[in-house]
Amino acid sequence: MTQVSFVNGKYQAVINGKIVKRTNKAHLDYVLRKAGMSTAEPTAPVQESRFTINERFGFVSDMVTMLANGAQSSVVVTGPGGLGKSHTVYQSLVKSGFKDVTTLDGFNPGDAIGSKTFVLVKGYSTAKGLYRTLYENRKGVIVFDDCDSVLKDPVSLNLLKGALDSYSKRIISYKADIRDDDLPNVFEFKGRVVFISNLNSAQMDQAIISRSMAVDLTMTSQQKVDRMRFLIDQPDFMPEFNKSLKTDALDLISSLADTVKDLSLRTLIQVTKIRKSAGANWRDLAEYAICG
Repeated sequence: MTQVSFVNGKYQAVINGKIVKRTNKAHLDYVLRKAGMSTAEPTAPVQESRFTINERFGFVSDMVTMLANGAQSSVVVTGPGGLGKSHTVYQSLVKSGFKDVTTLDGFNPGDAIGSKTFVLVKGYSTAKGLYRTLYENRKGVIVFDDCDSVLKDPVSLNLLKGALDSYSKRIISYKADIRDDDLPNVFEFKGRVVFISNLNSAQMDQAIISRSMAVDLTMTSQQKVDRMRFLIDQPDFMPEFNKSLKTDALDLISSLADTVKDLSLRTLIQVTKIRKSAGANWRDLAEYAICG
């Protein structure tokens, strides 16, 4: 499946769930032809929400807090990477009293049953691996981050749908030959799931969206700048730099927003470092670094 859209001044193709971005339409057509895909005209840009980007980030916090309190079984957060989706989810869970046990040495997933803990799953391996993750955390909170490849595997997708479902009783089964004594072929999933995707809501499997509370954080270039403007006022954001350096950097980024190659928080961090260290020529150097 191929979808082509025009997003924030760039042509973007999604080929079987994988995003391919190019600033040049001819180059994008070349990539699609090599993949044996159609070069149809791009779809219309995603319609803007009437809610500001900072309000929508607030909704993420509210939804994840509801999930942490047991009022919601699943939350889906969609939108481009590098603008704080994962951090917002993580901080909302921590503020609700949850502890990240992802890398805790000697921790047995079964110990999490009934406790205020969560695990972070990044990337994706196999359907069986997903099934094990769901089983081992069947009464806990799982955060799937940057696991969009799971949407391309029909078996994994169905497992995920089962976990995200809104039914009071969620039964998950895996009919393949497991050959692991500690894994049953069927179990009841009582856990909670947050799925964070770099796709926008229109590119997601709608069966995933419909099963959950969902918020889309797709942004225009100006909305990305607005989000950065909000963040530089937060004391825990880039505390190693003073406010004037971050403001100077963001003012330059704002003036170049439509030509920046990949506008994200990483852009702000990069330009702020240049502002601090590059001397009088910092604006030219920063423009070249982020625009090419």
